[in-house]
Amino acid sequence: MSVAEIETPEAPENQPGRKSSGLVKNSLINSFFTLISRFMGLARDLVISAVLGASGNIAADAYYTALSFPNLFRRIFAEGAFTAAFVPSYSAVLVQEGPEAADKLARDAMATLTFATLVLTLASQLTMPWLMHVINPGYFSDPAKFKLAIILTQITMPYLPCMAIVALMSGVLNARGRFIISAAVPTVLNAVMLIAVIPQHDPIQAAYAASWGVLAAGILQAGLLFWGIRRVGAKIGVLVLPRLTPDIKKLMWLAIPGALAAAATQINVFISQAFSSAVPGARSWLNYADRLYQLPLGLVGVAIGVALLPALSRAVQAQDHDGAQNTMDDALIFSMALTLPAAAALIAIPFFLIDGLFTRGEFHVYDAHQTASALLHYGWGVPAFVLTRILSPAFYARKNTFGPMKFAMVNVAVNLVVGLTLFHYIGVAGLAIGTSAGAWANVILMLISLIRRKMWHLSTRSASGLTKVLIAGVGMAAFLLVCDQFRSLIEGQITAVFPHGVKEIAILGVCFAGLFLYIGLLFVTGAIKPRELKAMLKRR
Repeated sequence: MSVAEIETPEAPENQPGRKSSGLVKNSLINSFFTLISRFMGLARDLVISAVLGASGNIAADAYYTALSFPNLFRRIFAEGAFTAAFVPSYSAVLVQEGPEAADKLARDAMATLTFATLVLTLASQLTMPWLMHVINPGYFSDPAKFKLAIILTQITMPYLPCMAIVALMSGVLNARGRFIISAAVPTVLNAVMLIAVIPQHDPIQAAYAASWGVLAAGILQAGLLFWGIRRVGAKIGVLVLPRLTPDIKKLMWLAIPGALAAAATQINVFISQAFSSAVPGARSWLNYADRLYQLPLGLVGVAIGVALLPALSRAVQAQDHDGAQNTMDDALIFSMALTLPAAAALIAIPFFLIDGLFTRGEFHVYDAHQTASALLHYGWGVPAFVLTRILSPAFYARKNTFGPMKFAMVNVAVNLVVGLTLFHYIGVAGLAIGTSAGAWANVILMLISLIRRKMWHLSTRSASGLTKVLIAGVGMAAFLLVCDQFRSLIEGQITAVFPHGVKEIAILGVCFAGLFLYIGLLFVTGAIKPRELKAMLKRR
């Protein structure tokens, strides 16, 4: 199956099995705004890394602790389990009972989720000194870092209920076929934090400014989503007391396995943080590596997954088995076509990337080497990270949240055994190896379960298209490896024309050259045909 075959423009709107044009369109909308957000996030991290550094002072590790703590709970409760359970339920009520009943469900769900996250936020802030002992025991040997991490995390924790509201309202908009506002809202966080950090020069003051920026951005994001909900006519309300109605109890029952699955995954994060906290700068190294490997995950995996879940839910509700099969096939090929070039770059030129982007100011060459060693091993896990986002909706659309929970437990076990064992021998890079190994174990189990349950299988055409995409990715990786060997020569040629910004220009030039080569190889192998590409991008 070629990448361009994802959409057949001539197919009627209601023809079974050909719903993928909407998937591609909505995925592209999400990908476009996610691309903007991720590049703004990269710009944010470039500014922050230059001011805060990594191993040279206490500010960077303390700040990234404050940033990660509310995000961990957000992934468990808001964007993870609750949304995965809510979107199929909301879609089903919207189709079967109409907008009024669906909005009532959303209103009660938002009140319940908001109340739960507010209680969690307050409890976390009050117990933060004790929690920090558990999360980052390595900080205790440095009282200044320990105290700063506590204060900054208390500042950022109210970001959690804001994101719970944003996640649920995004689910409402997505279920109603509206993707632009929910896809654009992450840009607010990056814009606000850039405004907060750019004027700062002292690392400690910059960490405080960035933390307050997180809180301000969360409030603005929630406000933007409220406006978006009103624009589409959804009547959810704001100040509603939580009620444990039968529908909410059913929703919570569906969400519990997903929460356990997400919590199991976050156990890996907690343990990795606990071990890395004993190494000065390690939290920051992992964060900067995380920023780069999360780019394809957010741009491709999350964007397609967000569009995929409502599409699959509608197909399952309509008992359109061919539509569900084709939608999954298209999502798989489409996601891998966009993911493999990023994975190739992370594997082939990790230090080239980190040194070219981050080494300046307080971020030193030593920090770049340590970050690159983690990035290399995150790189070969990137396809698995994206596939997890693509395969999970196949379970959630059928209201099966127990399957992903069981697979996540295996992910945890593999991650802990591999990551913590290797950490004692090779340092922080071992934690990255464990993360990638666990993700691949998760994907393999998902694939086996889907095939055995006859929920999805890879068609011959899709397998052919995936093979062609893989060939193009390998070709790009080989090209980048050659460029890495001749980096000094490339930078020398650039110096003759541009005396400043040589590293930055070199990495941009090499990446774009590799990307153009990859696109060319897609055409050469037949994965993309010009005629089909034109048809795919054409509005119906």
